[in-house]
Formats: sequence, structure tokens, C-alpha cells
Amino acid sequence: MAVTSTTATTAIDVCNRALVLIGASPMTSFEDGTNEALVAVNLYEDTCRATLVNTRWRFATDQRALNRLTSEPTGRWDAAYLIPAESLFVHAVTVNDAPIQYDIFGNMVYCDATTNDTVIADYNFRPTEAKFPSYFVQALVYELAGQFALGIARDDALSSMMFNNARFYMQRARTMDSQQQTTRKLITNRFIVSRRS
Repeated sequence: MAVTSTTATTAIDVCNRALVLIGASPMTSFEDGTNEALVAVNLYEDTCRATLVNTRWRFATDQRALNRLTSEPTGRWDAAYLIPAESLFVHAVTVNDAPIQYDIFGNMVYCDATTNDTVIADYNFRPTEAKFPSYFVQALVYELAGQFALGIARDDALSSMMFNNARFYMQRARTMDSQQQTTRKLITNRFIVSRRS
């Protein structure tokens, strides 16, 4: 019987790749009653979300015009806006494409904006595993393998090796992901002016 390799498109797929890396048995579901499933169900989602916010992943970034709340902040800021429910981490808040100062309080953005301003937030969200690019899956698999090596294999040396691999693949994934936007040019005008003065 021929076996065909497939891509990881579900949480179970991702976890099973991490389990195989540490020599554990793959699971059929998070409820299959095995020790592997017990560890995976308790660690997977938090690890996945933490990995999704450790950089500004292009595949997991979105923009949204924020809804202004009627109640104003108690102090320091003029307006409060509701952060989108799917947001994991806010990277920037802009008005007319210009970054503005802001603070996050709970699920709100506090800033100085008028009722006529359109306040837009850039943020990370949690896409489905089917939307994860392969370079991200590989990094996440090694991150999980590091945790599974502790929780299942009880092997510090194996865990350390997996976390080292996770750092390598994470850096590689960041590099690849950053290429999915126009290269930003360094603005040198103020340096030239300062040097000439």
C-alpha cells in the first residue's frame, strides 16, 4: 500500500508532526484518550496563538476601521474604540495613513481622535490551519515538539534540541514572511541634513 505525504491543514495534523518528531504516537483526535492527546489539547491553542503574535506575520495580519465608543476614557485620551473580536495583537493605529499614539485598555484602543477621523488598526488574527504557510507550520511544529518532549517524553535534552530547531525555523519563517511586502527604504534625509549642519 502506497503512503502519500500530505500538508498539515488541521490542528491534529500539526500536532501529529510534532509528536512524530519526538518519537511519540500520532493521535486521531484531541479526545482519543491517549497521553499524547491530553498534552496536545492542553498546549496546542495557546502555543499556536503565542506563535502567531511573536512577529507581524503577513498571512495573519488584517486592517479594520474601528468603531468609536460613546463613553470617553476617564483621563489622558479623548476617545475609545473597540478592538475587533478576532484581534490577537494590535500593531499600529492610524488616521489618514499616519500612525498615531494610542494605548490598549482591555478590548479598547484609547487615542486622541475626533468624531470625523477614521481610526484604523493593524492587527494579528488567528487564521485556520489550512491558511498557515508551510514555513510557519514547520516553525510551529518544532515549537510544539519542544513542549511535547517535556510533557510526553520527559526528556530535557530532546526538548532543548527541539526548541533550538524552533528558533532556527522561526527566524527563517520571519525572513520568508517579510518578503511579502514592498521593501521599505531607509529615509536618510534627516541624517544627511544633520551631517551637513
